[in-house]
Amino acid sequence: MQENSFYIETYGCTSNKSDSYIISNTLKKSGYSQNSIENAQFIIINTCAVKEQTENKIKARLENLHEKYQNNSNKYIIIAGCLPHIAPNYIEVIKRIVPSFAAIIDLNNIRDISEIFQEIKVGKRNLIFKSTQSIDKSRFYIDHPQGKITGIIPISEGCLGSCTYCCVKSARGTLNCYNPKSIIQNVKHQLEQGIKQIYLTSQDCSTYQYNDTNLADIVEKIVSLDFKFFLRIGMINPAFLIKNTEQLISIFKQPRVYQFLHIPIQSGSNKILQRMQRKYLISDIIYSIEVLREEFENLTISTDIICGFPGEKEYDFFRTINFVKWLKPEILNISKFTPRPGTKAKGMKQLDSKLIKERTIRLSKIFRNSLENININWKDWEGEILILHDGTEPNQAFGRNYAYKNIFIDNYKGKYGEFHQVRINKVDGFNLYGKII
Repeated sequence: MQENSFYIETYGCTSNKSDSYIISNTLKKSGYSQNSIENAQFIIINTCAVKEQTENKIKARLENLHEKYQNNSNKYIIIAGCLPHIAPNYIEVIKRIVPSFAAIIDLNNIRDISEIFQEIKVGKRNLIFKSTQSIDKSRFYIDHPQGKITGIIPISEGCLGSCTYCCVKSARGTLNCYNPKSIIQNVKHQLEQGIKQIYLTSQDCSTYQYNDTNLADIVEKIVSLDFKFFLRIGMINPAFLIKNTEQLISIFKQPRVYQFLHIPIQSGSNKILQRMQRKYLISDIIYSIEVLREEFENLTISTDIICGFPGEKEYDFFRTINFVKWLKPEILNISKFTPRPGTKAKGMKQLDSKLIKERTIRLSKIFRNSLENININWKDWEGEILILHDGTEPNQAFGRNYAYKNIFIDNYKGKYGEFHQVRINKVDGFNLYGKII
């Protein structure tokens, strides 16, 4: 084991990845080194709580770590992220699973991680830290290793919603938008290191409003920076799409912004949306997306659907199927509904798990079938792409173009992080294949 070393394992969303970057950078600046789990002195598990399946996976991981290291006085287990904070009793749940833990920290104690480690090193154990104040995470400038291509910038934390199925708000809290000056400087800091792709992240990017600065304002300032890069906007609330379509149009017209929209619809049934406390109608969503597609015919859309929400009848599910067939999303995240702690949906009458599984399978098949000809019009397209990483085959590279398309290049001999002109010569469902020209 190497003294003053750490290992970090991250579960969940892009915001969690951003938190892990902040933790890692803070520790490295304090003299700690990153190492393997076998050789690290401190083991940090950055948890997620959105789905029961993920929660169970993390619990099993924590139990395994406890069994493996409980008698090792030189190993310290730190639990971070959402899971301990999704309900009032969940810290006690974590304590029972991993009684040998050194510390449980919340989402705003990550800035104090070095001081927490010092307390542990002098013999303190079972420490619990719960911050009372939300911090501005955009002020933590990230130093990336050489060759890193993608950077993540948090622009806010928390949300304004009250969805009946969501437990994350208990952990992330109400909306806290970060200072735009810090966000811009953070982006510039990362681009100066050679980053070529920036992700703006939040629980809901569309709610960003800092004094007179909204999402479109901050995007305009970012793309005006004198670097060559792509910018991806994180999750957008459907209600924002309806009320602020023009703002989204102005964002997607920016030449460095991916024409990529992640909009979690969750259900095609207005009745179920009402039970979820999602404040929009499907008819309004359809109209707004049609407006966007008139402006951006190659817009890539990603959406999320929950199958089996309490009260979902076959007719409601049929409405969801019809909506997905109409929308033709290129990315579809399907979740089997599971009741989460502390949520209103947990107290509702639940559907049979076999029925939920059956609906999930049906929707998955419909989605896969819809991908067969979804990109056929991209055949023979020529344009610029950003090469990001290895492809799925030997000597193959993977990149994206302005519309966030999956593009594979065979026999690539260049470097990652480079922009190249390519021609698409083959389309296979979701994926495009081309060569450099």
